[in-house]
Amino acid sequence: ILVLLLGSIHYPISHKDLINMKVEEVRNSSSTTTKTPDRVAAHSHISGLGLDNETGCALSSYDCGLVGQTQAREACGIIVDLIRASKLAGRAILLAGAPGTGKTALALAMSHELGSQVPFCPMVGSQVVSAEVKQTEIIMQHVRRAMGLRIRETKEVYEGEVTTLDVQETEDPLGGYGRAISHVVLGLKTSKGTKTLRLDPSIHESLTKERVTVGDVIYIESNSGSVKRVGRSDVYATEFDLEAEDYVPIPKGDVHKKRQVVQDVTLHDLDIANAQPTSGSSKDVLSLVQQLNKPKKTEITDKLRSEINKVVTRYIEEGVAELIPGVLFIDEVHMLDMECFTYLNKAVESSLSPILVLATNRGLTHIRGGQDDIISPHGIPLDLLDRMLIIRTQAYSIPEYKEILTIRARVEGIDMEEKAIEELARAGASSSLRFVVQLLTPSKVIAETQGRTNVTSEDVAVIQQLFIHGKESAIRLAAASDGYL
Repeated sequence: ILVLLLGSIHYPISHKDLINMKVEEVRNSSSTTTKTPDRVAAHSHISGLGLDNETGCALSSYDCGLVGQTQAREACGIIVDLIRASKLAGRAILLAGAPGTGKTALALAMSHELGSQVPFCPMVGSQVVSAEVKQTEIIMQHVRRAMGLRIRETKEVYEGEVTTLDVQETEDPLGGYGRAISHVVLGLKTSKGTKTLRLDPSIHESLTKERVTVGDVIYIESNSGSVKRVGRSDVYATEFDLEAEDYVPIPKGDVHKKRQVVQDVTLHDLDIANAQPTSGSSKDVLSLVQQLNKPKKTEITDKLRSEINKVVTRYIEEGVAELIPGVLFIDEVHMLDMECFTYLNKAVESSLSPILVLATNRGLTHIRGGQDDIISPHGIPLDLLDRMLIIRTQAYSIPEYKEILTIRARVEGIDMEEKAIEELARAGASSSLRFVVQLLTPSKVIAETQGRTNVTSEDVAVIQQLFIHGKESAIRLAAASDGYL
């Protein structure tokens, strides 16, 4: 996983510092990844909007995981096309509908359609509450996370197959019995020639993290000293059918060459990297990562962000970088107050603003944080509503409930009879979709206690007696309110 950050800026920021800002590559120290089974979450079955690629109409099949909401899915498809064409920057979308009608699922489906190259930053309206940072600062941080920057930079690198790797040690200058590394002698070979490099001791740590050995193909950036292990040289390939190594050919050309590197970074990454500058002579990337992992929250000044925006704008004008407006998804947006809504108006009007996608399940309600009891549709001020394209979600029908429950049962690995699904679908029509989806796994437990692997309607009837819905609980409270405090 690559996290790409700009080098730190030291106050006061001069024009020379802005020109010398460079992109550093920070790589995860682990060279091997372990694939673990994905946890089954509420929206694990969502894989896209399920639209026809040519017409943009909603397909009747449920391969994407979404059921129903035909008009909302087609509207979201148009939004995705506008985002890809970079024609929707500075605008906002509102997903409005009753609870359990698939608003969050539509937003996640949009993120799948956009792909991993477009930043998608989700948050909940209650996340802005913090005792350390202002609400507007938290919103701005998420806005900057949703803005991507693709930088194309030509770097001087030393690339080749490692022929020699000799670590030279000397006596520890601090005394004692320990030994210190004086330098590293590294031999690299390409199809055109060989070269022996004398490296700084600080690069030995990077070589160790990448687990570089003789026979590996690597490249080292000459300006930053960062090491990247590409793979094992195909000269060492064996005749086994299954191996853990990735074999690559020996690089062509000279050992010392120029190479174009494409790196993706968000504006928030640039803010964090430059808000916590390291010492002027230190180029230790690990210390920068450790600073980013500190739990303490700090506010970033508007002056620093304006300076970074100037550098980003210059990169874009020079053709070095490409701005990628992402999506900021705020669920339960009615939890924001008047100050946050005013700040969102300002953020949307900025030239470096993402596409704002909001979701709410409220109707006519009060706006939080107002001096007067202002009632507005969806709990959002009218001036912000005027900037929005509103997509409405409809309530599900019983056949749609059956399809959703069938998909969820398949995802969770539950074998259910048709009558059991019909029983849960009817219960969902009178209660809610979330409630009946949560009854799937308890129904499986009841079936397993009876020595069966499939869930029947009798199991569903038993589980409905054990658990009740919120609406039924409210009715019981109204009938027997004297028995409660």
